[in-house]
Amino acid sequence: MGDALTSAQTQVRAPTAARLKITEVFRSLQGEALQVGLPTTFVRLTGCPLRCRYCDSAYAFHGGQWRELEDLLSDPLVQGTRHICVTGGEPLAQKTCIPFLRALCDAGHAVSLETSGALDISPVDARVSRVVDIKTPDSGEVRRNLWDNLDGLRAHDQVKLVICSRADFDWAVTIIDQYRLLERCAVLVSPSFGQVDPSALAQWVLDSGLELRFQLQLHKLLWGDEPGH
Repeated sequence: MGDALTSAQTQVRAPTAARLKITEVFRSLQGEALQVGLPTTFVRLTGCPLRCRYCDSAYAFHGGQWRELEDLLSDPLVQGTRHICVTGGEPLAQKTCIPFLRALCDAGHAVSLETSGALDISPVDARVSRVVDIKTPDSGEVRRNLWDNLDGLRAHDQVKLVICSRADFDWAVTIIDQYRLLERCAVLVSPSFGQVDPSALAQWVLDSGLELRFQLQLHKLLWGDEPGH
């Protein structure tokens, strides 16, 4: 990380008594999005108001452990890694997530936030790359999409769509066109694990003529569904 980042971190102070409920903090390779393959520390927050059919982190719905922000910021796994991904569950379901993201940026980290898109992303620090997961009809949670979020997307944000069927893909193409998403930021599509043949989705992307980024979940190819990876 270098002395400059270490020095910056020592000057960052989280709000007194601010805390988050945490399921796990671990270091791995980023498995998806534009930062795929980069060594990353993941801070997984507990709790989520959604119940997507393909969820691979349902173990984060309950339990967890309260940790003060100062404690999280000084965690060796956080201090020792440039790239930090705050994920869940749904991180924005905890209000203290907002100052935590800001503190991570102030400490010099490259920060990304994985969010369902069901909650307002506008309070998130502008330095954070917001990875917004638009819920498709076959996810079971399409009604939870907060469409106003798409109007505020920035160039360094990302939109992700998990595709569960051909109908989902056709719906996604309509939404991408309607909201002019490719003019706003990177748009990534991935097959729902075990539901859509990856090669089929790859061909749909090619046939669409759209500049979509096809992705597979690298961490699942390497480690399966094992928590902590």
